[in-house]
Formats: sequence, structure tokens, C-alpha cells
Amino acid sequence: MTPQSHYLECAGREIHFMEWGDAKADAVIAWHGLARTGRDMDAIASVLAQRWRVICPDTPGRGLSQWSPDPAREYCLAAYEQQALALVDQLGIERMHWLGTSMGGALGLRAAANSLRGRMRSLVLNDIGPQITESSVARIRSYAGNPPAFATVGELERYFRTIYEPYGWLSDEQWRLLAESSVRRLPDGRVTPHYDPAMVLQFVHHPDDYAQWEAWDRLELPVLCLRGERSDLLAAETAEAMRHRGPRAQLETIAGCGHAPALNTPEQIALVERFFNSV
Repeated sequence: MTPQSHYLECAGREIHFMEWGDAKADAVIAWHGLARTGRDMDAIASVLAQRWRVICPDTPGRGLSQWSPDPAREYCLAAYEQQALALVDQLGIERMHWLGTSMGGALGLRAAANSLRGRMRSLVLNDIGPQITESSVARIRSYAGNPPAFATVGELERYFRTIYEPYGWLSDEQWRLLAESSVRRLPDGRVTPHYDPAMVLQFVHHPDDYAQWEAWDRLELPVLCLRGERSDLLAAETAEAMRHRGPRAQLETIAGCGHAPALNTPEQIALVERFFNSV
């Protein structure tokens, strides 16, 4: 199935997104992680699109979406929520499922408790919850805030294979797609990951963005939480607490993965597909 590439101005910033499936079908919003792009959702979107309309945005500052001229203020969940709301409204989506990896899941959690409350039919959180570990924030800031540059795309791909090893198994073709869909060329000819390094200012100017237990306890919709068994971001005790408070999430542990499962294997895709079908 071939997706369509689109752009829309949303709350003052141009957002790029890939659209899969029938535009008349029920919608799934699939939102990527902090330093990634919507193309990370290609594998699962191609399957879900057999039944659903799947929208895979690039967050501002990532991929082909506009970079913010005011990163300290705009790179935060509150701004992303307003942009997400503007996106679904312009697309005429009244009700939707939400699938979010890491930051994309935190955004979905926030929106489900606030601007999209009552419009979100279900929520899938891929290795994210209402609380994350301090050690994982330090790790992410150590590489995301100062992305390296390489002479070739091949070198960049080898770098991605190292830092994203916790994603679990990816085919050679999927690693190549990950590299090619998240690369930009610098003025000196070298290549680097396709995001604005200033997006890590979220952790400086909005340090409580990922502390969301209050929002979690207000959720009233079905939630599936996927946790990589080696995750350093979503602690096992946090995931367990999510089963017993708020919406009482269904919890599935993904073997062989850390943060975060790539949502690219038949087993992982089937978990999400069955959950959406059950709703």
C-alpha cells in the first residue's frame, strides 16, 4: 500500500504527515518518538491501513515538519498538543485511536486527558507511561542534543544501528529506511540526523512534561501499554502501577527490546491490531 505525503499549517507551524489507507475509514494517529520521524511507523501503518486511515505526523523540529523559531517555548507537549488538535480538526477526524511511541505516547496521554478527551477511542503507549526515569533522560540528552555528523549515509546508518539497538530486530531493509528517512545534509556536505538539536530544550524549559500521573488518573478509555523488557525509560514498577490505577492499562512485555520496540514485527503489530479491533 502506497502512502500519501501531505503538509498542513497547524497552530502556526507547518506539519508534514504520511497518510495511509482509505480517507473514509476510522482513523489511527500514529506519533513517533522524541528524535525520530513519522516514517518509523511505516511497517505498522502498512498493516493497519488495511482497515484504518493511518496518519503519521512528523513533530515540528523533526523530519519534514517546520523547525520552531522559538524552541525554548514551542518544543514541549503543550505546543505539540495544540498542533495535534489542529491537525485532526483540519483532517475532519472526530474520533480516533492513538498509537504513540515514547514522546508520541506522552503526547497522546496528555491529549486524551485534555483537548481530545472524549474523541480518543483508545490509546496505545509504546514504552512510555506517566513517569519516566531520570537516567533515561540523561541518556537521551547525551546523544540527541549534540547529534554527530558523518561523511556518508552508510556511516550514519551504522551509528543508528548502535544507538537504536534497543529497538530490537530490524531487517537490513528497515535499517536502511530508518537511515534514509531521517537524514539531512549539512552545509559542509556531511550528513546528520534529521531533527533540530534544540528540541532537547524541552527537558530544560519544561522539565515536568513527562510527569503525568494526574492526567493518567483522569483517563477514561482503553489503554494498551507495550513495554520493552530491557527498557531503561519505563520502569517495571511504573508499568505495573499503570495496571492498577487510572484506566488500568493492559500491559504487554516485548521480549528482546529495550526503549522502544520498533513496532515492525508481526507479533508486535498483531498486539496493536487486536487491541484496536477489541475496542
